[in-house]
Amino acid sequence: MKWSFKLGEFAGIGVYVHATFFLLIVWLVAASWLHGQGAAAAAISVLFMLVIFACVVLHEFGHALAARKFGIKTRDITLLPIGGVARLERMPREPLQELWVALAGPLVNVAIAAGLFTWLLFTAALGPGQGMSVTGGPFLLRVLAANVFLVVFNMIPAFPMDGGRVLRALLATRLDYTRATQIAAVLGQGIALLFGFAGIFGGNPMLLFIALFVWIGAEQESSLTQIRSALGGIPVARAMVTDFRTVSPDDPLEHAVELILTGSQQDFPVVSAGAVVGVLTRTDLFRALANQGGNARVEAVMKREFQVVDPAEMLEGVFARLQECECRTLPVVRQGRLEGIVTMDNVGEFLAIQAALAGRKRAWA
Repeated sequence: MKWSFKLGEFAGIGVYVHATFFLLIVWLVAASWLHGQGAAAAAISVLFMLVIFACVVLHEFGHALAARKFGIKTRDITLLPIGGVARLERMPREPLQELWVALAGPLVNVAIAAGLFTWLLFTAALGPGQGMSVTGGPFLLRVLAANVFLVVFNMIPAFPMDGGRVLRALLATRLDYTRATQIAAVLGQGIALLFGFAGIFGGNPMLLFIALFVWIGAEQESSLTQIRSALGGIPVARAMVTDFRTVSPDDPLEHAVELILTGSQQDFPVVSAGAVVGVLTRTDLFRALANQGGNARVEAVMKREFQVVDPAEMLEGVFARLQECECRTLPVVRQGRLEGIVTMDNVGEFLAIQAALAGRKRAWA
């Protein structure tokens, strides 16, 4: 994720913090200052928030390590002001596996809350929670309450929260996966409407923000699941572009500019002696034109680290790779020979054609 800085690595999973996270720290310090609480109170507030986000990191590692038990890798974990995100390579398609992966995060917070409750109970430090806030109240009691809140909030049965995935997994034990996703998404959007009304009539902007967050998450999950379902079982060979252009490492950038102007292709496989040795992207081309001019060679600009796909791979998996690799074009290679390219645009066109054909069949039925 852009604007993210690596904090460290555990169990082979990198942990990053997004630059916007520091805005939360600034806000906490400013809030303490405005309330006249002094530097010590501000430091405690920042420490409290850092402890909570440590709990969030443990929550995300719960998801990641549970996914690993089912053979699913986690690319990284990123801390944002609104929480954490664990980027799994894919979500489990087996309902019970998805159920355990979704529950693993909240269960970590349950364990933390239970541990703190036991400690406070046996040390006679468990008191009333009146007057607790981010900046006030017994420290450990506030951490306990925050973990309980994380469990309750994450178990709301709406995407993108864990509760939405739990609901989808339970429904998928009886229904088709796509249908289960649609039902969970509709329920999530209904909950988003309730949050929205409560935010409007209660004058709470945070509830409005949560409503928007839930609505968008439910819409995205439903759309992605439908796309993956439509692409399931279809090989890349049926959708790849076979009428494409390539460039050589020795070509000047001016040649690539001519190819862009005379066609619709944006990125170009770089081929030398019949083998793909790189990919020249439109973004890199334009940047190099501004810095080096049109006489610069392709080999100085091309990406030397790139992914390729096999014509027999399923489009569903390739679609996920196109999303995750932050690239627009993947060369299609069989036994070292370039046979085509696949892009997000031509996958979208293939989906549109399939939808039109399906509509025609329904019309004739």
